[in-house]
Order: sequence, then structure tokens, then C-alpha cells
Amino acid sequence: MEERAPSPAASARSAGARLPGTPEPMHCWQGASGNRIAGDAWGDPHGPLVVLQHGGGQTRHAWKRAGITLGAAGYHAVSIDARGHGDSDWVADGVYGQDAMVADLVSVIAQLGQRRPVLVGASMGGGTSLVAIGEDHVDATALVLVDIAPRIEIEGVGKIQAFMNLKPGGFDSLQQVADAIASYQPHRQPPGSLAGLAKNVRLGADGKYHWHWDPRFRDVSRALDLRRQRLEACARRLTLPTLLVRGGLSDVLTEAGAQEFLRLCPHAEYVNVTGAAHMVAGDRNDSFGDAVIEFLARKVPVGGEPVQPAHALQPHREGAAGDIHDVP
Repeated sequence: MEERAPSPAASARSAGARLPGTPEPMHCWQGASGNRIAGDAWGDPHGPLVVLQHGGGQTRHAWKRAGITLGAAGYHAVSIDARGHGDSDWVADGVYGQDAMVADLVSVIAQLGQRRPVLVGASMGGGTSLVAIGEDHVDATALVLVDIAPRIEIEGVGKIQAFMNLKPGGFDSLQQVADAIASYQPHRQPPGSLAGLAKNVRLGADGKYHWHWDPRFRDVSRALDLRRQRLEACARRLTLPTLLVRGGLSDVLTEAGAQEFLRLCPHAEYVNVTGAAHMVAGDRNDSFGDAVIEFLARKVPVGGEPVQPAHALQPHREGAAGDIHDVP
């Protein structure tokens, strides 16, 4: 994997200095705007490619345990930081819509040798994956959507946005950061150490701790009705092996929303992970990993041919014109 330097136009801005102990990205690629896309990888580079995309406000680290599990099973798992998140560049024009995310994904896949990937996406990353396949930008072998579908609940999305809007002026301490995360995820056991929070924040010139993401990503308006129309159209076009994984405690994707997706994509398989909320892989990585490995072993076997045949891409647009910002 080749290290790519960002162009000057991409943007050198970030939330501040990385804290000691923050893992360096294993690899970097160039996004569609000349922006740096940071990522990690596990497993055999010659194994079936699995690209993992996180949700809004998260980073590639959300997939670490899943990536290790996939790598151990013989897959080449690659987890990327979306533009404006983690160690990837904030872009100068502040564009963080679905079209831009898909374009970055296409660019990274090309630099990975244009191999046909499995796309695994949570929340925002799932929307990117669904659009990339449904609008024929990526010839994927399988799709795994994690707690995301065209129909989502406004109340659950509102809780995410409220969390992301906490302390826009920054936190005074890592303990304040930990308290904010605990208030959003009361079902999780608090971490025994604050050291793991280093990768989620940056130390600003003002001496305060700021979230890693570009605040312009947080501040854009989101047309959920147009988003739903676009993703429904994409879901109807899916022919490849598809797995929907829902967190049983999720208030973003309800059971009704999951069943509606299954009506749009009748061949899709479905797993409901008990005890997990919206961040399924983080809450129940064991159950999540088992479900994905079992699915991929049947649909994209290591050492064998994927069930889904290759096809010539014909990129097009579904839904209304204009870029759409997905949910966080």
C-alpha cells in the first residue's frame, strides 16, 4: 500500500495536536480531493478484501477488534478514517456529503489494486457503502450494513447530534470527555483508564480537548427525507449478498426499520444482536464478528470464488440532484 501525501488544497487543518499514545495510521491513501485518507489493515494482503467504514464522529479504531478477527480468518481487512475524521484530512471546502465519501472510497479501492471488496459500513459508513453499490460506483462481492437502513428514527439521530454538540468550545480534561461518552452510552461499562480516549480527541492551541472531527461535518443540515429516498432506491437495486446487522437496543434503527429494509431487499440476511445499541461492533464485537465471518464464509470464501459475479460498472445517480449529508 503506497503512502500518499495530501495536496496543499486538501487542508492542513485539524482539531489540534495528537495526544501521546494515539496510534499512528498503518497506511495512508489519497482521497478524491487530494485529501489524505488514513487507515489500518490486518490479515493477508492477498486474501479477500474487506473495507470497513465507521459512523459519523467515529474513527477507524471502532473496527480494530473486528479487523483483527477478519484478518485471522484469512481476509484482508482495511479500516479507513472518513474525510474530516481521525487522522484523515479535514477538507478545505468542508464538503462531507455522501457523494464525496463515495468518491474517497472509490479512490482508496483503486489504490488497493482495484480488487472487488466486501463493504462493511456502520451508520454513515453504511450509507456510503449502500450508495457506492446501489449507484454502481463499486463492484463489490458482498455488503454488510451495521445498524443503518433507509428508514431511521429521528429521535435516535437527535441523540447522536446532541452528543456531538457537547462542549463545542472544548473539554477541560479527559475525565470530562469520559463523562460525555458515558452519558451517551449508559449501557457500557466505563473504561478503567482514560488512556484509550486519546485517539478520540486532539489538544487544541487553547489548551482544551476537542473531538477529532471537523465541526463543519457536525454543523451541516441533513435532509433525512431526501436521504431516505436515495437509499431506498439503492436498496432496491441490490443483487449481491447482503447482511443487515441491527443492535437490539438501537434507537436509530428499530425493528420496523430493519423489516422495511428487508422488504426493499428481500434476499438480504438479517441478524439482531441482543445487548448491543447503535455501535454494534463496539458493544458486542464477539457476536458481531461471528455473524460476519459466518456470512462471508458462505458468500466470499477465503481461497474460493465469491458468489456474486463481476460486472461492468455503470455509475449513475438515484434520487434528487445535489449531494446529501448522511446521519452521523
